[in-house]
Amino acid sequence: MRAGLALVVVVVAVVVGDVGAALPRFAEAPEYRNGEGCPAAVEGAGVCDPGLVHIAMTLDAHYLRGSMAAIYSLLKHASCPESIFFHFLAAADGGEGGGGGVGELRTAVAASFPSLRFEIYPFRADAVTGLISASVRAALEAPLNYARNYLADLLPKCVPRAIYLDSDVLAVDDVRRLWETRLPAAAVVAAPEYCHANFSRYFTETFWSDPQLGDRVFAGRRRAPCYFNTGVMVIDLRRWRVGNYRRRIEVWMELQKEKRIYELGSLPPFLLVFAGEVEAVDHRWNQHGLGGDNVLGSCRPLHKGPVSLMHWSGKGKPWDRLDAGKPCPLDHTWKSYDLYIAEGDSSSASAPFALSSSALPAAAFSW
Repeated sequence: MRAGLALVVVVVAVVVGDVGAALPRFAEAPEYRNGEGCPAAVEGAGVCDPGLVHIAMTLDAHYLRGSMAAIYSLLKHASCPESIFFHFLAAADGGEGGGGGVGELRTAVAASFPSLRFEIYPFRADAVTGLISASVRAALEAPLNYARNYLADLLPKCVPRAIYLDSDVLAVDDVRRLWETRLPAAAVVAAPEYCHANFSRYFTETFWSDPQLGDRVFAGRRRAPCYFNTGVMVIDLRRWRVGNYRRRIEVWMELQKEKRIYELGSLPPFLLVFAGEVEAVDHRWNQHGLGGDNVLGSCRPLHKGPVSLMHWSGKGKPWDRLDAGKPCPLDHTWKSYDLYIAEGDSSSASAPFALSSSALPAAAFSW
């Protein structure tokens, strides 16, 4: 059980250090403490403490508003929030358009979450820029989208596994349940699979018609290949390093530059390497597609079934639709975790009220 919320219900707006106009402003989030039954911290162990739950996310100025809401939701619903360690991957040069450098992002996160245990790892775009090919949406071509391929290289070697999450997610359940997912010896990645989706559409006719590619790529795998969304994954980092999976993904990206075997960004290389080898996780941990498709970003409801994590994958982001005055119904749920302080708003920000998973509709998801 959580020990409870800090007594101060109304928090003061945080103006982020020397960030100026580079980053938006955010309120200080309520503080949560471990309750009974949480693992005691090992003195001096730091990030190597075996009792920690490790969350990895990218961090940049453009998606910072989503990241802040995601962090807040994870802490609010965690049984042991002080036992969560966040690993943020940020562009070493501040990303496109400048601003939002590692130092500024660190200041912003620490200001809204003073007790948060986290580290930021600079990611050099030149590590992957030459491997990126054009995609159906320009945003999918950003180098930081590929940073998850390098998690095992960037995170400390003592971190055994990590939950990778996109910045447009919202947790409404205790993330420790996802952390405790069992990974059998044959698996490196665990994620919700969607075997009813048309797997073939993620690759081009060039791929399927090539006798050296197509079905031959997936032959001999544990199961038939299924689509999975890479925005929520449990990754065994030690097995990843041993199997040199970063290089396996890069090989497919290199082939894509030659033959154009897929249209999307960073997802297809993961499918090529892991589809049919993924350890399946309950769908409740990635109620994805809430951002609509990659072109229109239209409204979509939830999948049928219980909800532990909501994911606004697709073009439509809840903060953009809310600011435009055209929110989708589920965007209002996301708003309840939003720490953003609008420009010109000098008033104090109230601690957001978060809905429980039982309050969310179990509507059918429209593919």
